[in-house]
Amino acid sequence: MRIKQTVTIAAVLMLTGATAFADDVRDNVADRIDNRGERIDNRLDRKGDRIDNRLDRRSGRAEAAGKEGLANRLDNKGDRINHRLDRKGNKVERRHDRRANRIRKSG
Repeated sequence: MRIKQTVTIAAVLMLTGATAFADDVRDNVADRIDNRGERIDNRLDRKGDRIDNRLDRRSGRAEAAGKEGLANRLDNKGDRINHRLDRKGNKVERRHDRRANRIRKSG
């Protein structure tokens, strides 16, 4: 009888430890997914800003040369590209956040 109780207690302790370990692993995976979404969003934001700044400089040169129509088109194009990449980055980050939250809630 004593051996059966010892084995039962050992099994309960092992399952408790395994559950705690699984929770830690699950949180680490969710954090990595969450961080990946943030990195992608930041990268796309920086890319959009670089493109917008480059087109703004070209727009300034065109405006200085008296080409108002070209300057306006370049400026609008840079704004559109920057806005599109911002939206895309936000969408990717939200998707990764949802996935990370599902992983955290499971179990």
